[in-house]
Amino acid sequence: MLRNLRITLGLIFFVGATLLFLDFTGTIHAWLGWIAKVQFLPAVFAMNLAIVAGLVAITLLFGRVYCSVICPMGVLQDIIAKFGKWSKKNRYSYSPALNVWRYTLFGVMILAIIFGIGSIVGMLAPYSSFGRIVHSLFGPIWIWGNNLLAGFAERMESYTFYSRELWIKNWALFATSVVTLVAIGILAWKNGRTYCNSICPVGTFLGFLSRFSLYRPTIELAKCNSCGLCAKNCKSACIDSKSHKIDYSRCVSCMDCIGKCHKQAIKYTYKRVKVESLEPAMETVKSEVNDSSRRNFLGLMAFVGGAALMDAAEKTVDGGLAVIEDKKIPSRNKHISPPGSKGHVNIASRCTGCQLCVTVCPNHVLRPSGNLANFMHPIASYERGYCRPECTKCSEVCPTGAIQKIDLAEKSSIQIGRAQWVKENCIPLTDGVSCGNCERHCPVGAIQMIASVAGDEESLKIPAVDTEKCIGCGACEHLCPSRPFSAIYVEGNEKHRLV
Repeated sequence: MLRNLRITLGLIFFVGATLLFLDFTGTIHAWLGWIAKVQFLPAVFAMNLAIVAGLVAITLLFGRVYCSVICPMGVLQDIIAKFGKWSKKNRYSYSPALNVWRYTLFGVMILAIIFGIGSIVGMLAPYSSFGRIVHSLFGPIWIWGNNLLAGFAERMESYTFYSRELWIKNWALFATSVVTLVAIGILAWKNGRTYCNSICPVGTFLGFLSRFSLYRPTIELAKCNSCGLCAKNCKSACIDSKSHKIDYSRCVSCMDCIGKCHKQAIKYTYKRVKVESLEPAMETVKSEVNDSSRRNFLGLMAFVGGAALMDAAEKTVDGGLAVIEDKKIPSRNKHISPPGSKGHVNIASRCTGCQLCVTVCPNHVLRPSGNLANFMHPIASYERGYCRPECTKCSEVCPTGAIQKIDLAEKSSIQIGRAQWVKENCIPLTDGVSCGNCERHCPVGAIQMIASVAGDEESLKIPAVDTEKCIGCGACEHLCPSRPFSAIYVEGNEKHRLV
């Protein structure tokens, strides 16, 4: 019963978290956004003491149920391990804890948090790693399926679905996600929860607490016949059947051992049974196990190479005549951080790179950074869209406080950057034709067209930017007809300011 309850709750959290990273409309966040906020590291960064205290209390009471129920990365390992288990039953065995290794990684995580190195935190954070895998690898498949439905709906004159542009936002992040999934997949396939108990810093911390948990699986030696089935089915490799001991720092209370024990010698209880007080009454019974030939894990991995091949073809002609050259990213001295992030320092110290904000950005403005200094953190760029004043979705979904929630009034007054004019690219000067696109589309009226020749009002007009009014939304940069580089671009503010 306890095992079935654990599986049911784990699947609910797993499916809910997966949908959060696939939902590009932001609709699901209104219902399931709490799943992101109850994850351990996001709650720590958001300084949500109630959530952190609750998770600590749950661990002290019931052991590491967070790892087997709430954490989607933990459930993902169980799913992969299940496929591996079908290939060979009773395949696990006890192994000593790699304490030096896992406490070293835990120390690295603590130092990264103290010194505000969010990229390292993001690489080690289980929830963020899971988010990057879903966003980078499953996300393209999800969007491709949505676009198929949109095509069918359009033929039936229905607009229930709408097409979404499909593209890989950062190839370095895509490669990182592939490597992460393959590494964790191999570990889970072969050894169960190796990542959870040897690499994950959250697991290490909660494992330390779970040594003092009130309820835990306990071996009653009076009933145990030393068959070893419990150890052979323990994905955490934490049951030493020879000495009848359980390493509670690695036990995730999955209840698999309880379900496999034919003598009901393992119970999830508060009662303590001292191993030294009893001697096993029976000799070890060796169980013979038939190997099965099921190997379905390759099907799970088949999608890895597919995501990169499904990039939607963009239209490259204007009226069937002129080729439209794609815009290129300008060289910015300072990158642009999302509204609500307050600036580079805050987002660098609190962002774990989970990609929730990138997933819900409706205008293709946010994408993960490929620079080592802020790797995986969201940055804004305006080749495919601009940051619309009526949109605050990224601030609504961030679980860590790296992007703090703002309303529409605040959004319109936060300056995340300043527009800069590039004379050499401006069409009135290069082609001798009038333009004014940047002025027409500036939502805050920060651009005015002035005469290119002082004193000659008949000369072609060029843009003049009022940097005190500009909020850095990028409408001018995105809608500038100059190719491949815009004649006006946004230089990011290291620290946001109000205008």
